[in-house]
Amino acid sequence: MSRPLLITDCDEVLLHMVAHFDAWLAEAKGIDFAFETGDFGGSMTRHGSGDAVPKEEVMPLLGDFFEQEMHRQTLVPGALEALGRIGEIADIVILTNIPDAAHPWRVAQLAGHGIRHEVMCNRGGKGPPAAELIARYGAPRAAFVDDLAVHHRSVADHAPETWRLHMVAEPRLAPAVADAEHAHARIDHWERALPWLLERLEDQ
Repeated sequence: MSRPLLITDCDEVLLHMVAHFDAWLAEAKGIDFAFETGDFGGSMTRHGSGDAVPKEEVMPLLGDFFEQEMHRQTLVPGALEALGRIGEIADIVILTNIPDAAHPWRVAQLAGHGIRHEVMCNRGGKGPPAAELIARYGAPRAAFVDDLAVHHRSVADHAPETWRLHMVAEPRLAPAVADAEHAHARIDHWERALPWLLERLEDQ
């Protein structure tokens, strides 16, 4: 018999990223990153001059971080324990928007933190791959966790019966991020997110 399915993002849900990206930019690139503003692409300035980093340089910098510095990332408190509990009743897939070339790095990174579940890389909205995963697993119920509102809208469009939880686990970033309109709830801490997810994934 098929089990329920949890589809979860990685960065700022399972692992902290932006705080470590911020530190690396300052150390290695001489860039200040005011991520607390909530404007990822427009938050980078050259140290000293204050000149804005062109938006076309943002993604290459992010790519360099994932290729060279993923070892910096730390577990979000409670994430490992929550996945362990959810894994008792449901299958789990980590749906992460990073290049396909980074797939083995992400798998190894997560395994190093004790997280061993299927990892799927994606570009663009997460609705289509979420619908594909739900169909492939034959899941009778599904839940989706992500920090970006755009993905909640995409999942709402393509897999509307999926329970959608908005989580921004970085405490310096969370206050600058508005609640996702297409999520069913906003919970930024795994201690409270776990019972919410279990209630929706377990047999009704």
